Amino acid sequence: MNDIQIFNSPQFGDIRTSGTPDNPLFCASDICSALGYTNSRKAIADHCDEGDVTKRDTLTNGGTQSMTFVNESGLYSLIFGSRLKEARQFKQWVTSEVLPTIRRHGMYATGTTIESIIEDPDSAIMILQAMQKERRQRMEAERQAEELSRQAIENRPKVVFAEAVAGSKSACLIGELAKMIAQNGYPIGEKRLFQWLRDNHYLCAYGERFNLPYQQYIEQGLFTLKQNVFSVDGEMRTRNTTKVTGKGQVYFINKFISKP
Repeated sequence: MNDIQIFNSPQFGDIRTSGTPDNPLFCASDICSALGYTNSRKAIADHCDEGDVTKRDTLTNGGTQSMTFVNESGLYSLIFGSRLKEARQFKQWVTSEVLPTIRRHGMYATGTTIESIIEDPDSAIMILQAMQKERRQRMEAERQAEELSRQAIENRPKVVFAEAVAGSKSACLIGELAKMIAQNGYPIGEKRLFQWLRDNHYLCAYGERFNLPYQQYIEQGLFTLKQNVFSVDGEMRTRNTTKVTGKGQVYFINKFISKP
């Protein structure tokens, strides 16, 4: 596929393709436009490996220009990096229509190609070998793409949770933090968490400041103290209660869920 071939979708517009059947290339600006990226250069830099990107002289309405193309791996990287809700539909269109068209019979069956197969059996063997190589590469690219998609789906609840907690202005008690950690896959109770915080020198382990956080962790925004005033035999007394801030909740949950 040495010449430009254009695929059109009423939803996503024109996508220019080039390259060869075993290494199809896609016009990066077309892909980025279809996937909602406002800056194609930044999108490519953020999501594509250097080896996935190439420059090709391309005939345009303004004459021949050097344009950026991405291979199939780069295409999937841009798809999964897109925040456009229609990105999944774009992937379905590419994988169900564009790529099968490019790979029909494992090649573009031009008249010249068909004649070479008929006249030269060795040519057919070479084409079949190329098809086999291309199929292996495609299967590996699709496997990697599906793995990236699976990881994104698995990690998204943690990301949403972290964003929600970090932005929260409400602090929680140590016992409530223990429940959050347990809900995220690391079984621990309130007493064990208190002991861990003392053993790791986040909370004081003795004296009047027992179970109160060290000042440096208050200054770091991991803890806050709630002051309670109560009466004992008519005498007013003050008691401090340790609470974990939103920032601290994310910090400690990540500490535990990253444990082997």
